[in-house]
Amino acid sequence: MRALFPLLALGSSILLPGCIARTALDVVTAPVKVVSKAADLATTSQSEADEKRGREIRKREEQLGKLDRKREKLADKCDDGDSSACRDLEAVEAEMRALSPAVPVEPYRR
Repeated sequence: MRALFPLLALGSSILLPGCIARTALDVVTAPVKVVSKAADLATTSQSEADEKRGREIRKREEQLGKLDRKREKLADKCDDGDSSACRDLEAVEAEMRALSPAVPVEPYRR
């Protein structure tokens, strides 16, 4: 048992300088990594901005589609004489008008 102790001490002394050097390197480069990460988070690339814009447009298009389906149902009820459906129909149409300018129109292609 006592014979193993010197071998372990020798083995760890060989490996220890590498660990210390690695730790020193990590400590020295840490501020650079933090600043680099902060700069990356603070800036938005053009592709990221385009992706965000595309998500926003798709979200508005989905909302407009939901409102259109709701408008169709309310229009049928309003035609059947339901006065509350007519009031709701006007509100839905107003919401659709407000949302429509934010959705780009695809050019017509033949």
